Amino acid sequence: MSVNKTSNRSEPVAIETKAVGAKQATDTIIELKGVGVHYGRNHAVRDVSLPVERNRITAMIGPSGCGKSTVLRSLNRMNDLIPGARVTGSVTYHGQDIYSSAVDPIAVRRHIGMVFQKANPFPKSIFDNVAYGLRINGMKDDLSGRVERALRGAALWDEVKDNLKKSALALSGGQQQRLCIARAIAVEPEVLLMDEPCSALDPIATARIEELMNGLVEDYTIVIVTHNMQQAARVSDSTAFYSAEVDDAGDRYGFLVEFDQTQKLFSNPSDSRTEDYITGRFG
Repeated sequence: MSVNKTSNRSEPVAIETKAVGAKQATDTIIELKGVGVHYGRNHAVRDVSLPVERNRITAMIGPSGCGKSTVLRSLNRMNDLIPGARVTGSVTYHGQDIYSSAVDPIAVRRHIGMVFQKANPFPKSIFDNVAYGLRINGMKDDLSGRVERALRGAALWDEVKDNLKKSALALSGGQQQRLCIARAIAVEPEVLLMDEPCSALDPIATARIEELMNGLVEDYTIVIVTHNMQQAARVSDSTAFYSAEVDDAGDRYGFLVEFDQTQKLFSNPSDSRTEDYITGRFG
Protein backbone atom coordinates (compact mmCIF):
# COMPACT_ATOMS: atom_id res chain seq x y z
CA MET A 1 0.00 0.00 0.00
CA SER A 2 1.11 3.58 -0.58
CA VAL A 3 0.35 7.07 0.59
CA ASN A 4 3.25 8.76 -1.17
CA LYS A 5 3.31 10.66 -4.41
CA THR A 6 6.26 12.28 -6.12
CA SER A 7 6.21 15.97 -6.94
CA ASN A 8 5.46 15.30 -10.62
CA ARG A 9 2.77 12.73 -9.70
CA SER A 10 4.71 9.83 -11.22
CA GLU A 11 4.92 6.38 -9.62
CA PRO A 12 3.98 6.41 -5.92
CA VAL A 13 6.61 5.45 -3.40
CA ALA A 14 5.50 2.46 -1.33
CA ILE A 15 5.48 2.40 2.44
CA GLU A 16 5.47 -0.69 4.59
CA THR A 17 2.20 -1.62 6.27
CA LYS A 18 1.18 -4.88 7.86
CA ALA A 19 -1.74 -6.85 6.55
CA VAL A 20 -5.15 -6.13 8.04
CA GLY A 21 -6.44 -9.19 9.79
CA ALA A 22 -3.08 -10.36 11.15
CA LYS A 23 -2.83 -9.77 14.89
CA GLN A 24 0.46 -8.01 15.58
CA ALA A 25 2.44 -7.24 18.69
CA THR A 26 1.52 -3.86 20.16
CA ASP A 27 3.50 -1.07 18.53
CA THR A 28 3.03 2.50 17.41
CA ILE A 29 1.31 2.94 14.06
CA ILE A 30 0.59 6.71 14.25
CA GLU A 31 2.59 9.19 16.29
CA LEU A 32 1.91 12.86 16.99
CA LYS A 33 4.77 15.11 18.05
CA GLY A 34 4.17 18.74 18.98
CA VAL A 35 1.02 18.90 16.86
CA GLY A 36 -0.83 22.19 16.63
CA VAL A 37 -3.89 23.05 14.56
CA HIS A 38 -4.53 26.57 13.30
CA TYR A 39 -7.68 28.05 11.78
CA GLY A 40 -6.42 31.20 10.15
CA ARG A 41 -4.76 33.18 12.97
CA ASN A 42 -6.45 31.12 15.68
CA HIS A 43 -4.06 28.59 17.22
CA ALA A 44 -6.91 26.24 18.21
CA VAL A 45 -4.94 23.23 19.48
CA ARG A 46 -1.40 23.35 20.84
CA ASP A 47 1.49 20.96 21.37
CA VAL A 48 -0.12 17.51 21.29
CA SER A 49 2.20 14.52 21.44
CA LEU A 50 1.00 10.92 21.78
CA PRO A 51 1.29 7.49 20.14
CA VAL A 52 -1.53 5.44 18.60
CA GLU A 53 -0.83 1.75 19.04
CA ARG A 54 -1.74 -1.01 16.61
CA ASN A 55 -4.86 -3.13 17.24
CA ARG A 56 -5.85 -1.08 20.27
CA ILE A 57 -8.62 1.42 20.96
CA THR A 58 -7.43 4.90 21.86
CA ALA A 59 -10.06 7.24 23.31
CA MET A 60 -9.97 11.04 23.35
CA ILE A 61 -12.06 12.73 26.04
CA GLY A 62 -12.50 16.23 27.39
CA PRO A 63 -14.97 19.12 27.64
CA SER A 64 -16.51 20.79 24.60
CA GLY A 65 -14.10 23.01 22.72
CA CYS A 66 -10.94 21.30 23.93
CA GLY A 67 -9.86 20.23 20.45
CA LYS A 68 -10.29 16.46 20.64
CA SER A 69 -12.23 16.21 17.35
CA THR A 70 -9.80 18.64 15.73
CA VAL A 71 -6.89 16.39 16.72
CA LEU A 72 -8.78 13.34 15.44
CA ARG A 73 -9.28 14.99 12.04
CA SER A 74 -5.57 15.76 11.87
CA LEU A 75 -4.83 12.02 11.80
CA ASN A 76 -6.11 11.62 8.25
CA ARG A 77 -5.88 15.20 6.98
CA MET A 78 -9.60 15.91 7.17
CA ASN A 79 -8.72 19.39 8.41
CA ASP A 80 -7.34 20.05 4.93
CA LEU A 81 -10.96 20.41 3.80
CA ILE A 82 -11.52 23.43 6.10
CA PRO A 83 -10.47 26.76 4.54
CA GLY A 84 -7.61 28.37 6.45
CA ALA A 85 -6.80 25.26 8.49
CA ARG A 86 -3.21 24.08 8.82
CA VAL A 87 -1.40 21.58 11.00
CA THR A 88 2.05 22.11 12.51
CA GLY A 89 4.30 19.61 14.20
CA SER A 90 4.52 16.03 13.01
CA VAL A 91 1.93 13.32 12.36
CA THR A 92 3.58 10.12 11.19
CA TYR A 93 1.98 6.94 9.89
CA HIS A 94 4.40 4.01 9.84
CA GLY A 95 7.11 6.59 10.45
CA GLN A 96 6.14 8.69 7.43
CA ASP A 97 5.00 12.31 7.81
CA ILE A 98 1.50 12.40 6.34
CA TYR A 99 1.75 16.19 5.92
CA SER A 100 4.79 15.95 3.66
CA SER A 101 4.32 17.60 0.28
CA ALA A 102 5.02 14.17 -1.23
CA VAL A 103 1.95 12.62 0.38
CA ASP A 104 -1.46 12.39 -1.28
CA PRO A 105 -4.17 13.17 1.31
CA ILE A 106 -6.72 11.06 -0.56
CA ALA A 107 -4.45 8.06 -0.21
CA VAL A 108 -4.02 8.86 3.49
CA ARG A 109 -7.80 8.67 3.94
CA ARG A 110 -7.86 5.37 2.09
CA HIS A 111 -5.63 3.86 4.80
CA ILE A 112 -7.05 5.86 7.73
CA GLY A 113 -10.84 5.82 7.43
CA MET A 114 -13.38 7.84 9.38
CA VAL A 115 -16.85 7.43 10.85
CA PHE A 116 -18.60 10.67 11.76
CA GLN A 117 -20.75 11.74 14.70
CA LYS A 118 -23.99 11.68 12.74
CA ALA A 119 -24.70 8.72 10.51
CA ASN A 120 -24.48 9.96 6.93
CA PRO A 121 -25.67 7.24 4.56
CA PHE A 122 -25.95 8.27 0.93
CA PRO A 123 -29.45 8.38 -0.61
CA LYS A 124 -28.70 5.11 -2.33
CA SER A 125 -29.35 1.44 -1.72
CA ILE A 126 -27.67 -0.38 1.15
CA PHE A 127 -25.49 -2.24 -1.36
CA ASP A 128 -24.47 0.92 -3.22
CA ASN A 129 -23.58 2.68 0.02
CA VAL A 130 -21.03 0.03 0.88
CA ALA A 131 -19.86 -0.35 -2.71
CA TYR A 132 -19.33 3.40 -3.20
CA GLY A 133 -15.79 3.59 -1.89
CA LEU A 134 -14.89 0.31 -3.53
CA ARG A 135 -15.91 1.63 -6.93
CA ILE A 136 -14.13 4.97 -6.67
CA ASN A 137 -10.98 3.21 -5.46
CA GLY A 138 -11.09 0.75 -8.35
CA MET A 139 -11.71 -2.23 -6.05
CA LYS A 140 -14.38 -3.74 -8.28
CA ASP A 141 -13.26 -7.35 -8.27
CA ASP A 142 -15.64 -9.56 -6.28
CA LEU A 143 -17.74 -6.50 -5.48
CA SER A 144 -20.60 -8.49 -3.97
CA GLY A 145 -18.20 -10.47 -1.80
CA ARG A 146 -16.48 -7.32 -0.59
CA VAL A 147 -19.81 -5.71 0.30
CA GLU A 148 -20.92 -8.81 2.18
CA ARG A 149 -17.64 -9.02 4.13
CA ALA A 150 -17.91 -5.35 5.11
CA LEU A 151 -21.51 -5.74 6.26
CA ARG A 152 -20.56 -8.84 8.24
CA GLY A 153 -17.64 -6.94 9.75
CA ALA A 154 -20.07 -4.24 10.86
CA ALA A 155 -22.45 -6.84 12.33
CA LEU A 156 -25.19 -5.77 9.91
CA TRP A 157 -25.32 -8.52 7.28
CA ASP A 158 -27.96 -10.71 8.92
CA GLU A 159 -30.28 -7.71 9.29
CA VAL A 160 -30.05 -6.44 5.71
CA LYS A 161 -28.99 -9.38 3.51
CA ASP A 162 -32.48 -9.74 2.04
CA ASN A 163 -32.94 -5.99 1.48
CA LEU A 164 -29.68 -4.84 -0.13
CA LYS A 165 -31.55 -2.97 -2.87
CA LYS A 166 -33.62 -0.95 -0.41
CA SER A 167 -32.72 2.61 0.53
CA ALA A 168 -30.20 2.99 3.32
CA LEU A 169 -32.28 5.90 4.61
CA ALA A 170 -34.95 3.40 5.72
CA LEU A 171 -32.62 1.87 8.30
CA SER A 172 -32.77 2.77 11.98
CA GLY A 173 -30.23 5.22 13.41
CA GLY A 174 -28.09 2.48 14.87
CA GLN A 175 -28.23 0.48 11.65
CA GLN A 176 -27.28 3.56 9.65
CA GLN A 177 -24.21 4.09 11.83
CA ARG A 178 -23.19 0.46 11.40
CA LEU A 179 -23.73 0.87 7.66
CA CYS A 180 -21.34 3.84 7.72
CA ILE A 181 -18.83 1.66 9.56
CA ALA A 182 -19.27 -1.01 6.87
CA ARG A 183 -18.71 1.63 4.18
CA ALA A 184 -15.52 2.74 5.95
CA ILE A 185 -14.03 -0.74 6.38
CA ALA A 186 -15.03 -1.95 2.90
CA VAL A 187 -11.93 -0.31 1.37
CA GLU A 188 -9.76 -2.14 3.93
CA PRO A 189 -8.20 0.71 5.88
CA GLU A 190 -5.70 -0.04 8.61
CA VAL A 191 -6.94 2.62 11.04
CA LEU A 192 -10.52 3.63 11.82
CA LEU A 193 -11.25 7.07 13.31
CA MET A 194 -14.63 7.46 15.05
CA ASP A 195 -15.86 10.93 16.00
CA GLU A 196 -18.50 10.51 18.73
CA PRO A 197 -20.18 7.68 16.79
CA CYS A 198 -22.78 6.99 19.50
CA SER A 199 -23.79 10.52 20.49
CA ALA A 200 -27.05 10.39 18.51
CA LEU A 201 -27.92 6.80 19.44
CA ASP A 202 -30.06 5.26 22.17
CA PRO A 203 -28.48 3.01 24.82
CA ILE A 204 -29.28 -0.22 22.99
CA ALA A 205 -27.76 1.00 19.70
CA THR A 206 -24.78 2.41 21.63
CA ALA A 207 -24.15 -0.99 23.21
CA ARG A 208 -24.18 -2.59 19.75
CA ILE A 209 -21.58 -0.11 18.47
CA GLU A 210 -19.39 -0.67 21.53
CA GLU A 211 -19.63 -4.43 21.08
CA LEU A 212 -18.76 -3.94 17.42
CA MET A 213 -15.68 -1.88 18.27
CA ASN A 214 -14.44 -4.60 20.59
CA GLY A 215 -14.63 -7.01 17.67
CA LEU A 216 -13.19 -4.68 15.04
CA VAL A 217 -10.06 -3.97 17.07
CA GLU A 218 -8.90 -7.50 16.29
CA ASP A 219 -8.36 -6.32 12.71
CA TYR A 220 -8.17 -2.52 12.93
CA THR A 221 -6.58 0.20 15.00
CA ILE A 222 -9.32 2.45 16.38
CA VAL A 223 -9.23 6.03 17.66
CA ILE A 224 -12.49 7.29 19.14
CA VAL A 225 -13.55 10.73 20.32
CA THR A 226 -16.29 10.48 22.90
CA HIS A 227 -18.02 12.86 25.31
CA ASN A 228 -19.04 9.82 27.35
CA MET A 229 -16.38 9.03 29.94
CA GLN A 230 -18.06 5.75 30.83
CA GLN A 231 -17.84 4.71 27.20
CA ALA A 232 -14.12 5.51 27.09
CA ALA A 233 -13.62 3.47 30.26
CA ARG A 234 -15.56 0.54 28.80
CA VAL A 235 -14.05 0.25 25.35
CA SER A 236 -10.59 1.82 25.22
CA ASP A 237 -7.10 0.59 26.03
CA SER A 238 -5.55 4.08 26.24
CA THR A 239 -7.14 7.47 26.88
CA ALA A 240 -6.06 11.03 26.11
CA PHE A 241 -7.64 13.76 28.22
CA TYR A 242 -7.80 17.25 26.70
CA SER A 243 -8.76 20.53 28.27
CA ALA A 244 -8.97 24.18 27.18
CA GLU A 245 -7.66 27.49 28.41
CA VAL A 246 -7.71 31.13 27.32
CA ASP A 247 -4.36 32.71 26.49
CA ASP A 248 -3.18 36.24 27.24
CA ALA A 249 -4.72 37.49 23.99
CA GLY A 250 -8.13 36.16 25.00
CA ASP A 251 -8.07 33.25 22.53
CA ARG A 252 -9.35 29.86 23.65
CA TYR A 253 -7.19 26.86 22.79
CA GLY A 254 -7.19 23.14 23.47
CA PHE A 255 -4.29 21.07 24.70
CA LEU A 256 -3.47 17.55 25.87
CA VAL A 257 -3.40 17.28 29.66
CA GLU A 258 -2.65 13.59 30.11
CA PHE A 259 -2.31 10.38 28.12
CA ASP A 260 -2.12 6.97 29.77
CA GLN A 261 -3.52 3.46 29.89
CA THR A 262 -7.27 3.82 30.42
CA GLN A 263 -7.39 1.91 33.70
CA LYS A 264 -4.56 4.00 35.11
CA LEU A 265 -6.00 7.32 33.91
CA PHE A 266 -9.42 6.66 35.41
CA SER A 267 -8.24 5.10 38.67
CA ASN A 268 -5.08 7.05 39.43
CA PRO A 269 -4.60 10.05 37.10
CA SER A 270 -1.27 11.84 37.20
CA ASP A 271 -2.72 15.33 36.78
CA SER A 272 -5.18 16.95 39.15
CA ARG A 273 -7.05 18.46 36.19
CA THR A 274 -7.78 14.96 34.91
CA GLU A 275 -9.07 13.90 38.30
CA ASP A 276 -11.27 17.01 38.51
CA TYR A 277 -12.81 16.21 35.13
CA ILE A 278 -13.47 12.51 35.61
CA THR A 279 -14.93 13.11 39.07
CA GLY A 280 -17.27 15.77 37.72
CA ARG A 281 -15.71 18.79 39.43
CA PHE A 282 -15.62 20.57 36.06
CA GLY A 283 -16.54 20.02 32.42
